Parts: sequence; structure tokens; C-alpha cells
Amino acid sequence: MTEQAALRLHVPEPSGRPGESTDFSYLRLSEPGAVRKPPIDTSHFDTADLAYSMIRVLNDEHQAVGPWAPEVDETALRRGLRSMMKTRIFDARMIIAQRQRKTSFYMTCLGEEAVAIAQAMALRDGDMCFATYRQPGLLLSRDDISMVEMICQLMSNECDPMKGRQLPVLYSYKRAGFFSLSGNLATQYPQAVGWAMASAIKGDTRIASAWIGDGSTAEADFHTALTFAHVYRAPVILNVVNNQWAISSFQAIAGGERTTFAARGVGCGIASLRVDGNDFLAVYAASKWAAERARSNLGATLIEWVTYRAGAHSTSDDPSKYRPADDWKRFPLGDPIERLKQHLIARGWWSEQEHQQVHKELEAEIAAAQKQAERHGTMIDGQSVSPATMFEDVYETMPAHLRRQRQELGL
Repeated sequence: MTEQAALRLHVPEPSGRPGESTDFSYLRLSEPGAVRKPPIDTSHFDTADLAYSMIRVLNDEHQAVGPWAPEVDETALRRGLRSMMKTRIFDARMIIAQRQRKTSFYMTCLGEEAVAIAQAMALRDGDMCFATYRQPGLLLSRDDISMVEMICQLMSNECDPMKGRQLPVLYSYKRAGFFSLSGNLATQYPQAVGWAMASAIKGDTRIASAWIGDGSTAEADFHTALTFAHVYRAPVILNVVNNQWAISSFQAIAGGERTTFAARGVGCGIASLRVDGNDFLAVYAASKWAAERARSNLGATLIEWVTYRAGAHSTSDDPSKYRPADDWKRFPLGDPIERLKQHLIARGWWSEQEHQQVHKELEAEIAAAQKQAERHGTMIDGQSVSPATMFEDVYETMPAHLRRQRQELGL
């Protein structure tokens, strides 16, 4: 009788560690323009191939090619590029502010700017975004959101509209369709589906957009949300941002090694796409397709955005401890800002000189906003929100025990 081999577990490993060069062949890229575009009323069965291929529009010559190439005018694309630049400069300045101890904590979206900003262009006023901390571009791309107010939130100062109750980067803007961010991962997914269901129950026209990172798809809330979205055909876009890394674990740990995150949507009965998240035009086109499906009562769409977290997970993280330092420079999908910039230059809608000028203008704008916000206090000078506010906005009439505690504090 043949002796049975001992059982063993498979533990996924990244294809690159510090001191090595990452082998990015695991990404399974498709040629730009090669992936078909189905009608919006297609079933989830007919998107199985789209969940394993990759929708790309911009080719190596910076031209928009293939069936997914969208019709976007010069004004919109210039605005998109400017918004991505603004977001990146904002991130850089806030990192410096954190290092100067003006705020306690910060997280950047370096390398992922296109994912939020291109989708923001595809949504309408009134739609609700249930984002993560890596989509500040949803706010920074708007003219009606004050950078001063955002920085006051980061510094939890006396003009912080959240009164110091949220961690830095966990913004909240109901008027801008930006649901309060949560530090608890994946909670926003079922919330978004529930909001979308409520919109449909009321006979409204607004849709929801939910965001989650690849690592958080391992949370139970992700799977619960997909079940409800499928069963009730909720008008929601389910975004999975696959930026390759959680704080120190590779995306394969969450299940991205032998399949794709988009394939999970197909398995749950949801039309699904896998898209080059660093291709602004591809992001816009896929987002428009998904939004149109939702508004046409055709149900949810799950989109996996393949991108790369170029910076540290947060100001508390040192990525050089777990991945090659030059990974982002070698990432096959490049830099979303540079790619859109080169596309606009190729079309005669932008130039290197204008790029440098816009960069200087944005730096000055953001520096001025920071200076104004710091007048209301930073962590260094102690001008923070009054402790008295912790007793407010909970009960319509403050109970006796809270009144006593407030008095004990001398407030």
C-alpha cells in the first residue's frame, strides 16, 4: 500500500521582498484596447472573462484605444489631471505637517489618485460615497469643499467641524455625498448597500458607491454586502481597490493569488470588471458603465481597480521592512498622473510648461490653506476643541449624570 503524503498548508508569499526585485507577472495584464465592452444589461455570467482580464485604454503611445475609450472633453480631462495633482501635493504637505507634530496621524493615496477622482467625474450630485481613508480625491476634486476645513479636521482644532471626534483623515461631508469614514474596516460596504436599497425603496434616483481595500475583502462585512446587493439588485457600485499591500501583508493573503477579487463578484451573481486603476480613462469609462447599470435598475457592479500603494500604509508604517523600496517605480501600470499628463500633451491639450505652472499654483493654494487652518490651532500649540463638546450632540436633553461629570471637569 502506497504511503500517503503528509498534508501541508499553502502560505502565500509576495513575489518580492526587501533587497529583491518584484516579479510583477502575477498581475496578468491585458493589452490596451483588447478587452471587449458588453452592453450595460449584460448578466453576471457574461462578465466572467472581464473579471479575469484587465480593461485598459491608454497605450504606450499615450493614445486612447479600444471599445472602452470614453468620450471626454478637454475641460473635463484637464480638471481631472489638476485634481490628481492637487491631491498628491495635499498629501505631501500633510505628511510634513504630521512629522512636525501639527497633527497626530496621516495616510496618503500616493499612486492611487485616479481611482477616486475619475469615478467622482462619473457620479452625480446626490450620489453617496462610502469611502475609505484613501479616497480624499472624492473631496479634493470638488470646488465646494474647503481645504481649510479639511485641514482643521486633520488637526482637530477649534474649527474642526467634527469637534475632534474623528481621527485625522476620517472625513465626513454629508452635503458632498461623503459618508463618515470609519476606522473599522469593511463596515462601509453593507452600509452602502443598505443606503442604495433605501434609495430604491423610496423611488429615488440616487445611487451609492462603496469602497474597500483588497485586504478588507477578507472581512465578513464584504461578503454580507455582496449577498444583499445581489439578492435585491441594489443600485450600488462596489469598488475593490487592489493596491497590492495591506499594512505589511501582500494581497495574496486576502485571496488574490490564484484568482482575482473581481471574480468574487461573479460568484455572488454580480456583474464584475477588473480594471487598470492607474489609467484615468479606463477608470472613468468603467465607472460610467457601472453607474448607468445602477441607474437603470440592472443591479450592482463590482469593480477591482488594480493599482499600487506607492507610499507607506500610514505615518506609523515603514514599508521598506517588508517590500522592495523601488517597487512603485517598476510597477507595470505606471503613475496615473504621468499617464494622463502624457495623453493630454499628445492631444495638444497640455504641456510640460503648463504642468510646472499648475504645480506651483497648487502648492501655493495648499500652503495658504494650511496657514489659515493653523491659525485655529495645531497639536503643538494646544488650541484644540474644548473638552466640553464631548458632552454635546448625544442626548436632546443632557442626563443628570453627564451634567455632574461636566461640572466635575469645571466646564
